[in-house]
Amino acid sequence: MHIELAENYGFCFGVKRAIKIAEDNKNSSTYGPLIHNSKEIARLEQDFKVGLSDDHKSFKAGDKAVIRTHGIPKNELQELKDNKVDVVDATCPYVTKPQQICQEMSEAGYDIIIFGDEAHPEIKGVKSYATYGATVVTCPKDLEDLKLKERIALVAQTTRKVEDYMEVANYLIPRHKEVRVFNTICNATFENQEAVRKISKKADVMIIIGGKNSSNTKQLFSISDDYCQNSYHIEDENDLDYGWFKDKLFCGISAGASTPDWIIQNVVNSIQENVNK
Repeated sequence: MHIELAENYGFCFGVKRAIKIAEDNKNSSTYGPLIHNSKEIARLEQDFKVGLSDDHKSFKAGDKAVIRTHGIPKNELQELKDNKVDVVDATCPYVTKPQQICQEMSEAGYDIIIFGDEAHPEIKGVKSYATYGATVVTCPKDLEDLKLKERIALVAQTTRKVEDYMEVANYLIPRHKEVRVFNTICNATFENQEAVRKISKKADVMIIIGGKNSSNTKQLFSISDDYCQNSYHIEDENDLDYGWFKDKLFCGISAGASTPDWIIQNVVNSIQENVNK
């Protein structure tokens, strides 16, 4: 069986940057999981003594708090600073962008629409920057009963599918006098999604590696599943079922933006060692 990795996969710029920041700040704690990969978080704790706290109030004056790649709500960031916590901001610049847009456009009088998952930490943070509030939607249907101003500003969660984002934009444009659509889906998301689309069209089994709570990994799996009916989302080699590969000739592999190379390599090695023996 032939095994092939997608042209683009794995750690994105923002995650690489955050990991480096965490490694450079030993004996600190992150506020919230730094990235959505529990195995990499465990490595940081073991090798660099980087802990984890889910409560910003747990940090005291002088403590070092590393802010997660997904960002945090504006008021919580300010509270950390007011309490004299040593804040090390590892928020991905691609996440900072929609935060800034929401604040600027809200203060300019636009209604803010955010396309994404309201429960996701990135969106909780982005929404908090809209000075006069924002509405989070997942599809055009969510917009049907809303009473909005004539001027709309639209941003997207950085890891969403562009096709789905365009459906929301296309619904709003003919219904309002002014719709400002900001492309806040990050480049790595575009590249990884296009790469998984390409490889899944020719594979007869697809393995997508990443945390079960990783939004961008879920999007990669969704795209893969559109083209290859034998698509599987795993966190590491321990989730593999070698029966998936029976009578298969081409295995395609991709991985989410929070998936480290060492996990990807472990999956590849396990497939090579256990299939077609």
